[in-house]
Amino acid sequence: MPLDPQARILWDALAATGVPPTHLLSVAEARQAMFDILPLGSALEPVAWVEDRQVPSSIQGAAIPVRIYAPEGTGPFPVLVFFHGGGWVVGNLEIYDAICRTLTNTASCITVSVDYRLAPEHKFPAAAEDCYEATHWVVENSATFNGDPGRVAVGGDSAGGNLATVVALMARDRGGPPLVFQVLIYPVTDHYTAGHASYEENAEGYFLSRDEMIWFWNHYLLGEEEAKHPYASPLKAVDLHGLPPALVITAEFDPLRDEGEMYATRLREAGVPVIATRYDGMMHGFINMSGVLDQSKRAFSQIAAELHKAFNNAV
Repeated sequence: MPLDPQARILWDALAATGVPPTHLLSVAEARQAMFDILPLGSALEPVAWVEDRQVPSSIQGAAIPVRIYAPEGTGPFPVLVFFHGGGWVVGNLEIYDAICRTLTNTASCITVSVDYRLAPEHKFPAAAEDCYEATHWVVENSATFNGDPGRVAVGGDSAGGNLATVVALMARDRGGPPLVFQVLIYPVTDHYTAGHASYEENAEGYFLSRDEMIWFWNHYLLGEEEAKHPYASPLKAVDLHGLPPALVITAEFDPLRDEGEMYATRLREAGVPVIATRYDGMMHGFINMSGVLDQSKRAFSQIAAELHKAFNNAV
């Protein structure tokens, strides 16, 4: 089907801003561009309370900033640990504030947004290790913010979806913490490989291009050898058994569509319960645009429904 009419209007408006493609910008310029553009289609919702904290890190002198969002109610609440997108290079807590508020309200859970270290200043596996440490901290300290340590899920979009898959792998490989679900929104699961149909069909003309993904990968990794590591490219993991159930959301007009759907297939083959949904007519980044896209609202409803099921099953 063609690009959804609402998405077309939005994409035309973004294109009219005249911001050059990410791969033609410096890192600083790309970060500013994302800050200027991405929240434009998001609706900012009130939540019960918001608190910023610092998670102690094993890295000498460092801490991992997190932002905690709580829904209305008495709790203790289940918890979603959320990792923002942005190709491991751009993105922060502020840009994803609206998404985390919506997730908190629709899923009736506490959302902990993780401000992991960005590349190229901090190459792989810095972001993944930060996200794992933050998730471990959430489970160990959830009682301090009215969270339930027995009902913790991970999730993220794009590069954040990659980090959610990796944290799930790390938790399995390292003996914890226990996770009940993973929400993977158009996740990056494989280093760029020429020949994927979605990379050819959607190489340019939408929110994320092939050249931009290559630019992100080049900033994230030290070299091609790292691209083979399952904590960089989860699709290359030999074994996906023993991972938590997953919701995998993909978009029709997205270079990452195929690798997200391939990862869902691999999970299913490994015996992991998976729901995979392709949102036809949508482009990469559509979840960020709930203020203007009906399909984004539908995706939030689906995420909330699956999280409710997972959290209820863990009681």
